[in-house]
Amino acid sequence: MPDSYGKRQRQTAKATKAAAREERRLARAQRNADREAGLIEAGTPIAPSEPAALGFVDVGPDARPEPATTTSDESGS
Repeated sequence: MPDSYGKRQRQTAKATKAAAREERRLARAQRNADREAGLIEAGTPIAPSEPAALGFVDVGPDARPEPATTTSDESGS
């Protein structure tokens, strides 16, 4: 923390963070109540990810995923 960051500024920052944390807590509690009431579906929808986006190459149904690596020729050194 810089020396110029005074006590009042630290207190303001902590209060701002606490308010944001409380808002997230209330929103989470409301979502949980809505799920229990059946107003929204349980869980979060997660889109399937592409193996190439995760850094895997040549992933087939029978192949084990291997991390993508670069050789010294490809790195341009």
